Amino acid sequence: MAVSTKTNYDIKDAGLAPEGVRRIEWADRQMPVLRLIRDRFEKEKPLAGLRLGACLHVTTETANLMRTLKAGGAELALCASNPLSTQDDVAAALSTEYGIPTFAITGEDNVTYYKHLNQVLDTEPQITMDDGADLVSALHKDRTDLAQKVIGSTEETTTGVIRLTAMAKAKVLKFPVVAVNEANTKHMFDNRYGTGQSTLDGVIRATNVLLAGKKLVVVGYGWCGKGVAMRAKGMGANVIVCEIDPLRALEAVMDGFSVMPMADAAKVGEIFISVTGNIHAIDLKHMLAMPDGALIANSGHFNVEINLRGLQETAGEGRRVREFVDEYLLPSGKRVYVLGEGRLINLAAAEGHPAVVMDMSFANQALSAEYVVRNYAKLKKQVYVVPKVIDDEIARLKLISMGVKIDKLTPEQKKYLNSWEEGTE
Repeated sequence: MAVSTKTNYDIKDAGLAPEGVRRIEWADRQMPVLRLIRDRFEKEKPLAGLRLGACLHVTTETANLMRTLKAGGAELALCASNPLSTQDDVAAALSTEYGIPTFAITGEDNVTYYKHLNQVLDTEPQITMDDGADLVSALHKDRTDLAQKVIGSTEETTTGVIRLTAMAKAKVLKFPVVAVNEANTKHMFDNRYGTGQSTLDGVIRATNVLLAGKKLVVVGYGWCGKGVAMRAKGMGANVIVCEIDPLRALEAVMDGFSVMPMADAAKVGEIFISVTGNIHAIDLKHMLAMPDGALIANSGHFNVEINLRGLQETAGEGRRVREFVDEYLLPSGKRVYVLGEGRLINLAAAEGHPAVVMDMSFANQALSAEYVVRNYAKLKKQVYVVPKVIDDEIARLKLISMGVKIDKLTPEQKKYLNSWEEGTE
């Protein structure tokens, strides 16, 4: 039985629930793979009786993941993984209409953020589901008494996987974690197509800027950076890529982008978007070198990618000139504009990834939770990639939902692929 929290939920306004339900149902129409999994979970109850604590973006897409996990029998508690990404009507609907305790309020301060995180941990979850590894981090630093109750976890983001891999390498990780972010059906689609489109959507909603003709600097050329660069190029921007990895930098060159160090790009760029998963990818020295009027956004998980503290110490607190746009006056007299307080711009100023993309990502979450339940006894305390059988099954279900058919190997072809004796005839 789940341990009771002091309150059943903490949301902005329960009266927003009807609108939340309508939006959740709309998103559900674009998430056919998750619906198929939910139907099976409803019958098989693979998560029956298990307490699952989640720290995710509280959006319509996440709501449908929560509905799927509940259909599988899990007892849930949810908090937000980003103070600006919460959709208050969704939090209200989850808490009051779907019976899923949710602790999330748009714009909550750090004190409230960590209070909500601890309210989820107060339910003593046996499985955690993270977007940035904050739950796992708290279990290892502040709530160590609860860590022994956890049989496993799943992680959604590149940033979270980086943190967890470091923990595993240091041999401090106390339970196995499935890196959902590493699934091909996640990063090849969610990170590339989802982040690519939603990041630019957030920048445009925040500023109403025309991308065509602008010098747009993408800092980081992982799957997310590739998506942002691809979409920006398609909208007419002159894209510059900054990288530290020689292979990724070479790939960016071969993809047709200009590649240069951040110190050089800072002098010519007009729009800057960081997608690295690392600290101070856009540092103070870069911002001081930027042209007057430069727009700075982040689409990595944490706002540390931009050195906001250094900027504020140099320019002061800034001035809100438009919703999601803060102006900073530099000593030189130039102005730079930080979008969405340096937080995930696609969720701060827009609605995040389209539901059709999150369908595959959250299908990975649901099936990975099921995998943990079935296999935790034999899993080591390390980070695991999503098993190929799950990746393939999600791709198969997605193709079915799209009405796309593919070929199958013939017996002759299977024999050939498994033989070393056949070759040139």
